[in-house]
Amino acid sequence: MTFTSTSLQHLKVLYWLSGLTCTDENFIIKSGAQRSASREGIALVAPDTSPRGLNVEGEADSWDFGVGAGFYLNATQDKWKNWRMYDYVVKELPKLLSVNFPNLDISRASISGHSMGGHGALIIYLKNPGAYKSVSAFAPICNPANCPWGQKAFSNYLGTDKSDWEEYDATVLVEKINELSTTILIDQGGDDNFLSNQLLPHSFEAACKRANVPLLMRLQPGYDHSYFFVQTFIDDHICHHAKALKSLF
Repeated sequence: MTFTSTSLQHLKVLYWLSGLTCTDENFIIKSGAQRSASREGIALVAPDTSPRGLNVEGEADSWDFGVGAGFYLNATQDKWKNWRMYDYVVKELPKLLSVNFPNLDISRASISGHSMGGHGALIIYLKNPGAYKSVSAFAPICNPANCPWGQKAFSNYLGTDKSDWEEYDATVLVEKINELSTTILIDQGGDDNFLSNQLLPHSFEAACKRANVPLLMRLQPGYDHSYFFVQTFIDDHICHHAKALKSLF
């Protein structure tokens, strides 16, 4: 886990969830988010993307499954029983922060992420009403039950019962929300190679419309899936979260 803060004041928290192959360092090194976060009094908390060092057979055989690809769920298949990144982010990490960083106000938290991490941010926000004050995502995997990355992960981590997959699919979960007042912010690169076959943002957009959930989906022409895209628009996302967090005073 990487934690960045430049002040000892009582800080609000923004959890950042990274994408496939990433560690806790990618966002902290590449995003350029620290300046805006410091200005807004927000601590950036970036956990890793999977367990490491367990030496489970096949854990590193492919870049889109296993190590670096935890998909922010709790695996139910015995072989992958330690892949419980959902519980880590939602339950364990806030407790660790509370004990070790008393200057953080973990009751004032928001969540964001990129790609697989955008998927994680969306599902965690939707499954825990009130726990996070806002959510945003860059190029999230919006409908993993219907894309190759998600199907590979879900079938191995969760088994073949697709009703279990729906518990970790933002496009399904958003239609179960009773009321959501804070707008969901998503930025998506128009030249992203994964747009049409893996990310499926329009499926999520349609589900939000059916559920009357406020969504700001911004298609950014010329941008791909890289951290240059994240760098360009990260200040907007920090401001989005700062506004939601300040509303608590």
